[in-house]
Formats: sequence, C-alpha cells, structure tokens
Amino acid sequence: MKFINYLESISGISIYGLGSLLIFSVFFLLVTIWAFKADKNLIDEISRIPLDKNN
Repeated sequence: MKFINYLESISGISIYGLGSLLIFSVFFLLVTIWAFKADKNLIDEISRIPLDKNN
C-alpha cells in the first residue's frame, strides 16, 4: 500500500497542509518586513559573522 493511501484514510488531513502553508506564509512575511525595516548597520554586522575569525 502506498503512503498516499494512508494519508487519504485520515479524516481532516487537508487542514494540516493548509495550516502549514499559512504558518510558512506568515513567517516569510514577518521576516521580509523585518529585513526591510532593520537597521543597516545591524545587517552589515550580521553579514560579517561568518567571516569573523575572532569569536
């Protein structure tokens, strides 16, 4: 039996896909808004973290 057959047998399974999409969309929107509103100096400091040899 294929995996999709198990999913079809669960009642109300479609709400999980919709909920996941909603959570991802809200998270992506919030991160995008934060990225545009964040202080440019903070963004520069964060972007240099991987290259900083002094921990």
